[in-house]
Amino acid sequence: MRSGADAQRPAVYGQPVLGIETSCDETAAAVVQGTQVRSSVVASQVDLHHRYGGVVPELAARRHVERLVAVVDEALERAGVEVADLGGVAVTCGPGLVGALAVGVAFAKALSLAAGKPLVGVNHLEGHIYANVLVHGPFPTPALALVVSGAHTDLLWIPEYGRYRVLGRTRDDAAGEAFDKAARAMGLGYPGGPEIDRLSQEGDPSRVPMPVPLATEDGYDFSFSGLKTAVLRALQQSPPPEVADVAAAFQNAVVSHLVRRTVRAARDLRPACLLLGGGVAANRALRERLSSEADRLGIPLWLPPPWLCTDNAAMIACAGAFRLARGERAGLEMGAWADLPWQDGAGEPR
Repeated sequence: MRSGADAQRPAVYGQPVLGIETSCDETAAAVVQGTQVRSSVVASQVDLHHRYGGVVPELAARRHVERLVAVVDEALERAGVEVADLGGVAVTCGPGLVGALAVGVAFAKALSLAAGKPLVGVNHLEGHIYANVLVHGPFPTPALALVVSGAHTDLLWIPEYGRYRVLGRTRDDAAGEAFDKAARAMGLGYPGGPEIDRLSQEGDPSRVPMPVPLATEDGYDFSFSGLKTAVLRALQQSPPPEVADVAAAFQNAVVSHLVRRTVRAARDLRPACLLLGGGVAANRALRERLSSEADRLGIPLWLPPPWLCTDNAAMIACAGAFRLARGERAGLEMGAWADLPWQDGAGEPR
């Protein structure tokens, strides 16, 4: 129901919040005040992990240790903010690579204790939703969110801020993971999503048949392992199809699957708005197709710009600011969790 949606938009925490993000292979820090990004610094590790075709957890954690202090200092300097000026510290506490997460959480706890600043833990996936808030302001509820990243593909119902109900999720590979694996099979670079998106524009998806995942099943779950297998089989044909055609067919199938399930949920539930987030949210075809379907449904679609789709600390600071505004605080006993459920983005897993 849409009645009263505007009234459910909460107040925004007004003081500067430092966000810290180390869940995977990006060392990031940002200062956000309200919904304004005062600074955002991201030190990428793509070059480090490119040679391995994926992220090496131990190497990622070590690189976070090497870079985090400098990244935080730069974020504060760009924002023109001293530690004493901060209203709080928000840090990703899960899900992600536990060794990488532990670096950020330990730093945030030490800074919070030394400076006497409130601390709050943020679910990394919740941060991807709040990337939209940095561009469009607080979203109306109830909302429907599709979060599509390298390790997660979740469709969520958000009846009010801070509450999430998982409607559907991937049963196997996440969409981003499937992009990376398919790109590796095609001989493309890492990360695979941007490479396939670029190459697909040169191909014809109709030349390579792809299965329709979960075609006979109702519900909102996703599955991408069959598409990954279809790519391998296509490349093994003699003669093999053009790689651009394989890329186009694969991307078309993934996007169609994501959009079809999301549209089904939107028709069933009629949310006040649709939210898209996560690294795969930068995909050109997904943004275009979901925008077109949202227009047909008459439901507003909120899209973050590409720079806010990939991992960053501004989205963590924003999500943390809303939690701080609700009076939430994390203690120094807060840990780092590889698998943090949606139901509790600010503290211990249930």
